[in-house]
Amino acid sequence: MTAQVAMAIGIGLAASIEDLAFRRVSNWIPAAGLICGLCWHTAVAGWRGVLTAAAGAAAGFGVFLIFYFLGGMGGGDVKLMAGLGSLLGAGRLVEAALWTAAVGGLMAVGFLAFRAFRRKSGPETESIPYAPAIAIGAWLSLIPKGG
Repeated sequence: MTAQVAMAIGIGLAASIEDLAFRRVSNWIPAAGLICGLCWHTAVAGWRGVLTAAAGAAAGFGVFLIFYFLGGMGGGDVKLMAGLGSLLGAGRLVEAALWTAAVGGLMAVGFLAFRAFRRKSGPETESIPYAPAIAIGAWLSLIPKGG
């Protein structure tokens, strides 16, 4: 396991646990991702690594900012994707975003099915925690591809 994978696992777990427990992602988690990404890519590629990390962070922020403005995602999720984007770099970010969308879709279907079969009195939750989908999407993008 590389340091990059270990950092992604740690950041993803921290964000997922907090989002599931408290329905928020604290700013320190995406900030840690940003710092880890800058350090990792700088160590691997020198000053070019800084550009790789910055491009990944900007791409992650930009892609999910659209969904934030449309009301489909919280600000913590946008910042988390920016932090993990820094760690992944722009090249892996597209794959991570696609995996995140697929995992998030499966989570939504599961959540709706669970809610349909469960009898509950009181207010319904209108959203699902998305940090686990973001974390799993990032992790899946780090799996080595054969070939």
